[in-house]
Amino acid sequence: MASISSIPLSGMNAAQTVLNSSAHNVANMNTSQFRRQEVNQTAQTGGGVTTSLTTASTDGSSLNEDVVAQLQAKNSFLANFAVFKTGDQMAGTMLNMKV
Repeated sequence: MASISSIPLSGMNAAQTVLNSSAHNVANMNTSQFRRQEVNQTAQTGGGVTTSLTTASTDGSSLNEDVVAQLQAKNSFLANFAVFKTGDQMAGTMLNMKV
């Protein structure tokens, strides 16, 4: 079983991977024969997520997809950060109760 902080940390890392990939795609969208990076996310048993990068099978860019991916990554990162922060506060409260 994953620790309470490792699950949102994996989510924040996944969001960062999506953001990096979409930024890479936007930066290279005018490059000839460019193939976009795509991020695949897989749920881990016990909680959390892993990511892997693949290359699209066709040439070309998709600015709409990349801008939406950036916004989703930002919101995902913030949501996972809120979970991490709440877990940290709960652990601190539990420690204070024991003292």
